[in-house]
Amino acid sequence: MTNIQIKYNILFFPDKEMDGGKSVPGAPVYKSDAKLRIRVRWAGSKVDFNVGYRVKLSQWDTKTQRCIAKTTNLQKQSASLINGRIQRYSDILEAIFKAAEVKGEIPAPNEVRTKFNEAAGRTDRVSGMQDKNLFHYFDEFTSEKGSLNNWTQATYTMMGVVKRHLQNFKPDLAFSDFNEAGLSDYVSYLRDVRGMRNTTVGKQIGFLKWFLRWATENGVCQTLDYVKFKPKLKTPEKQIIFLDQNELMTVYNHEFANKTLERVRDVFCFCCFTSLRYSDVANLRRTDIFDDYLALTTVKTAETIRIELNKYSRAILAKYADMEFPDNLALPIMSNQKMNDYLKEVGKACGIDTQITITYYKGNERINEVFPKWQLLGTHAGRRTFICYMLSKNISPQIVMKWTGHSDYAAMKPYIDIVDSAKAEAMTKFNEL
Repeated sequence: MTNIQIKYNILFFPDKEMDGGKSVPGAPVYKSDAKLRIRVRWAGSKVDFNVGYRVKLSQWDTKTQRCIAKTTNLQKQSASLINGRIQRYSDILEAIFKAAEVKGEIPAPNEVRTKFNEAAGRTDRVSGMQDKNLFHYFDEFTSEKGSLNNWTQATYTMMGVVKRHLQNFKPDLAFSDFNEAGLSDYVSYLRDVRGMRNTTVGKQIGFLKWFLRWATENGVCQTLDYVKFKPKLKTPEKQIIFLDQNELMTVYNHEFANKTLERVRDVFCFCCFTSLRYSDVANLRRTDIFDDYLALTTVKTAETIRIELNKYSRAILAKYADMEFPDNLALPIMSNQKMNDYLKEVGKACGIDTQITITYYKGNERINEVFPKWQLLGTHAGRRTFICYMLSKNISPQIVMKWTGHSDYAAMKPYIDIVDSAKAEAMTKFNEL
């Protein structure tokens, strides 16, 4: 057997995508970022692979075939992370060709693809069958995305629930099962066996598609039916639960004999007066508080926000200023679950009992349930209360978004619709004259 020399070329490149929403006469317009791909050429053969990341075109160095140092892509993944995978994949491919040279053989495209996927951990090493061991890949997906996106424990728990639903649906589930018929069967399972509402089924399918997209990008899922799969799930508009001005001040001024309920009320009202999510108020430290404002980086989106203090938020902070809490926290915090449980007691004690109709669907069955508002209260109602109150006072959505940290105007639309509806109802008061 004689060693040979194989001339091969490894190219990493952003696979540019046309931006359908923009056009310039006589010139193509591309999206600002693109999937990063590998193209390997040798002896008249060629194979392409997805790297598994997207890169900004403006931050890609064509000469070095690397991301520019100290930059991040739109998914906030660092250049060092992406460049590390580029180097790893490059080393794997070079090793494949060196081994072929030693054997004196020119590898076929399928051989290079198989060896690369095995070495990169993108196929089942035992059987070599990419439709096997789907749950192994789900764990890899969870580990990778969790690390890159700094998932909270709650997100890991949620993804664990997604995995259990898939396992209970079919213990030996394979990627090939997710053709159109298999996806429809899974929807039926979630709806009919698990008894999920349509909105919950939609969320589960969304998580599954996220995983399948990742598996496709990593070369382990060849079935693409999920891309166009859109189950017909009747879903009503989401009901936004918030306190109106009278309800908020009733809760704020209520005298509680129970200290636990008093503290829960105070933390909830602080959210109402600042727009903070529970995750942010639970991490608010005294070092985040300045004379006239709060400045912090949000847990959910990592956005840095500044929120001016008003007399109510100041009063709540002052109430606990001389108390010591763990980790220099500014307010008395308990778990979100306990907060939600106690908050219902707070609402009941304060007489927040307006009847609210909740409408949802299971399949084609429309179900209406009526609850007193206190039964529907949760910590996020504080943030919603802030937004609805500010919009009702004609504060522009753009200003409200600076407080809340929303970057997408569409996220404000449901609140704007609520305020517009309230204004229309108020105008009818003239009909009573």
